[in-house]
Amino acid sequence: MTPFPLYIDDARIAGRLYWRDVVEALRDGHRRGRAEIGDMVLGPPTRSFLNRAAWIDGIGGGIKSVTVFTDNPGRRAPRPAVQGAFLLFDDDTGALKAIVDGPLLTKWKTAADSVLGAMLLARADAARAVIIGAGALASALAEAYAAAMPRLDAVEVWARDGDKARRLAASIGDARVRAAAGDLETVVGRADIVSTATSSAVPVLRGDWVRPGTHVDLVGAFRAEMREADDALMRKARLFVDSRETTVDHIGELIIPLNTGVIARDDILGDLYDLVRRDDEGRGPRGRAGPEDVTVFKNGGGAHLDVMTAAAICAAAMTRAAGAGAQDS
Repeated sequence: MTPFPLYIDDARIAGRLYWRDVVEALRDGHRRGRAEIGDMVLGPPTRSFLNRAAWIDGIGGGIKSVTVFTDNPGRRAPRPAVQGAFLLFDDDTGALKAIVDGPLLTKWKTAADSVLGAMLLARADAARAVIIGAGALASALAEAYAAAMPRLDAVEVWARDGDKARRLAASIGDARVRAAAGDLETVVGRADIVSTATSSAVPVLRGDWVRPGTHVDLVGAFRAEMREADDALMRKARLFVDSRETTVDHIGELIIPLNTGVIARDDILGDLYDLVRRDDEGRGPRGRAGPEDVTVFKNGGGAHLDVMTAAAICAAAMTRAAGAGAQDS
């Protein structure tokens, strides 16, 4: 008999969970009523302590507590940059259903969030995606884009350290995933989808590099002083977020250009709840009004996404547990 709550790590869901499953779990979660959420971020920029909680009727509730110590990978005795766990509670009984490894959940949630945004906002004929960065987040994004968007001809990885980009691309095991050749301006200029996965506090992506029709997925910035895109990009693009509640007044990507008058609140045209509803109803305009539009999607995360993803992870783990129990009987 499977003990409760389950502790779920990579080994427990190996071969049981797929990127498209998680993307569709997020899509389904956004068909429900808006989640109740509460966030708390403590500590200095390089040693953050994040606590994010949410409740979604019909799915349940949960809280994620993680540390983000950006210097950890470079220590003499390296440790992961992100460490922690997520508690998932049952919607019906309030019981603790599962404890999910924090980095595992963050990987699946964050990358699936970006892929869902791209499915709703990128051009239907988008063929080339570029991931900027070479850390764990960039790896998850490259894997997720390749797996969940099979129409892409290429998923390129660009990093200042070309060797890291090549090692990351080789680790995915998909011939379409490769290290990008050329400087960043050139690489961005030929992309249909650009995804930024850096820890930069200053813009690494310039609007002048982004050609008409491109979809931009901003992922890395998560604090009020952080941003990855410059004013030119924010000014020229149609702007969307995964959740208004967890991004607009919390992340520098939006706070800074809002405070300086580069953009106004009305320029943020919708979030995933809006986009999924419009897509389901088949009414336009969706996020993209025309093929030449540049769209920006700010992936800010949020505990409501953690709850949706944790439920999908728990279902996969329970399938494995049930199968194991049947074999033992």
